[in-house]
Amino acid sequence: MILKRAVQVLSRVPWVLLPAVWVAVTGTLTWQLSEGADVLPALAVTPALTCAAGARRRWVVGSGVVALAVLAADLADDSIDGAGPVLGAAATVLAVVAAALCTAGRRTVLTAELDRTKEIATAAQQVLLRPLPRRAGGWTVAGEYVSASRGARVGGDFYEVLATPYGVRAVIGDARGHGLPAIGMVAALLGSFREAAHQEAEPADVLRRLDGALRRHLRERTQDEHPATAGAAPHDPVAEEFATVQIVQLADDGAVQVVTCGHPQPYLLGAAAGPLPIGEPLPPLGLFDPSRTPVPAAAGQVAPGEGLVLYTDGMQDARDADGTFFPLAEALTAAAGGRAEAPLCGRAVAAGLRAAVLRHADGRPTDDMALLVLVRDGVRAAVPPRAVALSGVPRR
Repeated sequence: MILKRAVQVLSRVPWVLLPAVWVAVTGTLTWQLSEGADVLPALAVTPALTCAAGARRRWVVGSGVVALAVLAADLADDSIDGAGPVLGAAATVLAVVAAALCTAGRRTVLTAELDRTKEIATAAQQVLLRPLPRRAGGWTVAGEYVSASRGARVGGDFYEVLATPYGVRAVIGDARGHGLPAIGMVAALLGSFREAAHQEAEPADVLRRLDGALRRHLRERTQDEHPATAGAAPHDPVAEEFATVQIVQLADDGAVQVVTCGHPQPYLLGAAAGPLPIGEPLPPLGLFDPSRTPVPAAAGQVAPGEGLVLYTDGMQDARDADGTFFPLAEALTAAAGGRAEAPLCGRAVAAGLRAAVLRHADGRPTDDMALLVLVRDGVRAAVPPRAVALSGVPRR
């Protein structure tokens, strides 16, 4: 705890002041130490410290001028015979200033290029994982995302919420792997969902479209990585890659349809809070053929003012330093707590869950995490009107 606090304090130190402190200490030692103790050459470090602190070129020149001024003051007190070491130190200071100016100039150019690259990357990530709408149909929408890749805003997890002619449709999923390498698969699946959600009348058909997009993406990627197989019939790349997917269709009257492929159960926020019984899920997308397998869509009802939480396994698998899993069930129960008649705020629930899981993982998640909170318009009843029971009967 003491070491962590010390690091936090040091992180707030204005490092640009370090060269001034260095000059002051060196100058003081010059006049305080006995004859024969020569510390003036240490002043040559001053411009290098200024450059290392991230200061601009004018600060580098300024630190060099200060160092030369200290040397000049010492030279005024010395005889001509003792001027050699001082002049040598002055020449070293000038050489270090020149090198630091080149380094600072190069760093300025690289910093500008990095800022531009980050701006472009941010725009590209926002196109891939677009900001969620605040409302869709008769539902309010909130979401949170945490990438395991430092500095990235997207990774192997993905989500989307769309208002379509068939109701509000949401998808959440987890591509195999995490971080930047999984982005290609995420792009293929999200692009297919955004088109199919407006064209297919049944969630099962939307899933089949996603499966087709996944297979095309993996086949094209295999051919790019192994051009020699382009004219042949390579082994099915889908056999080694997969994604968990959950498609949820929501109507304004609270009717819910859920198609799940290897994904965690949705969680109901309301009087009957708890995981939704969606039956036996299908295997992850890519490990079966939806065109030859019946795709069941579980059906149910969400009361006014209640909500659904969709999440990826990065949340429930998050661990602390002792290896303890994140208590997701308790956190969701706490998020659904409070007075039954109080309005349910999806944004507060999503932000609270994100903060709780990051606090549990000490701010260093090892897997991507995504969650959606969808709240139906209305006021929660003090007494649950009915229990939510989802059936696994395939819809035709």
